[in-house]
Amino acid sequence: MSKAGQPDHTIEPGSQSNGQCPKELAVLLADCVRHDASDLHLIEGHTPCLRVHGPLQRIGCQPPTERALMLEIVRFLRPSFDIETAGSADGSFSAPDGTRFRFNIYQRAGGLAIALRRLEDRFRSLSELGLPEELYNLCDLPYGLVVVSGATGAGKSTTLATLIDRINRQHPCHIITIEDPVEYVHQSAKALVNQREVGPHAGSFNEALVASLRQDPDVILVGEIRDANTIRTAITAAETGHLVFTTVHASDCVSTVERMVGVFPADEQDAIRQQLALVLRAVVNQRLLVADGDAAIAHDSNSPEEKRHTRVVASEVVMVTQAVSHLILSSRSAQIYSAMESGGSLGMQTLEQDLARLWAKGVISERTAIAAAKRGEIVRERYDDLVGGGTTSQAGNRRPTGRTKGGRS
Repeated sequence: MSKAGQPDHTIEPGSQSNGQCPKELAVLLADCVRHDASDLHLIEGHTPCLRVHGPLQRIGCQPPTERALMLEIVRFLRPSFDIETAGSADGSFSAPDGTRFRFNIYQRAGGLAIALRRLEDRFRSLSELGLPEELYNLCDLPYGLVVVSGATGAGKSTTLATLIDRINRQHPCHIITIEDPVEYVHQSAKALVNQREVGPHAGSFNEALVASLRQDPDVILVGEIRDANTIRTAITAAETGHLVFTTVHASDCVSTVERMVGVFPADEQDAIRQQLALVLRAVVNQRLLVADGDAAIAHDSNSPEEKRHTRVVASEVVMVTQAVSHLILSSRSAQIYSAMESGGSLGMQTLEQDLARLWAKGVISERTAIAAAKRGEIVRERYDDLVGGGTTSQAGNRRPTGRTKGGRS
């Protein structure tokens, strides 16, 4: 077996390799791992670039990538990609050393380009990710909808993989994942896990989600919901006794709810609010920040692992209590923040509370904490509560800082 419980083969579902990994690509993938980079960019006629802890860096020893090599890499990653007609294609694969990558091949002015994202090499715990342990309670829900939101590269897929892995190891149930592409491979443990990929296995997220309801699932993971039909089907699945996990691109918990409602025509929004208020169980919003605090960059750290981890997750969490459900139903989503601030015992927190916690621990600097907040003055107040021994903040010091490698999505 390879990393993260993955089978020992080179290409995962949807990639359909017809040969061995080109040696030039193997070298670049090894460079990506060695430099702890999150992304590798290959652009025809340009020097390869790595994204290392945020900024892009050119690989100085590498010459510009010629078209012949780009075509060879494309044929390896996606043999069915039509250079003449296709605009882009997604997929995932394992490098020769077992490291998992997902990729997007795309046409650009001037030729081909490929963006490769390095995936975590194992399933991490919530504490390692820097997320509240209370989120594990979501894995025990009998049904409902759980949404993880954030920007691209914020670690949404990693968080969902952690939760699905927990269910897989603890519950005798049927899990169906619908992804584009399959990123983390789950080997069936206590649960039966079937993973499907948009493209090779289904025409769209919604098509696969509709079909999944006829496949006797208990838990359904939908990689992303972005259109009205998929959101409607996901809500229906949750209403009919399934536990549904998904992601949304949104900047915070409140905008996540409003975005899901806002994709529907105005005359349908009240009904969707009513359904969401009944089935939504939690929203987790997260982002990755540079860990530039004094504690994070100290050179005398006892743990070499700590030195490498130069990014940290900052998150906000809302658990949908009866009070929060009523706020969603009555279109008063903005008032959810008050519930989040006072709901620390339930695992809730605002972004400002988590930023204050990270600042107080020395993981991020004051500058980073204030820049990441929507309300900088609130961060300062919560920070003062923590360092001064105050008790008004719910952020507390209840979990590790969870510094993570590079950017993940």
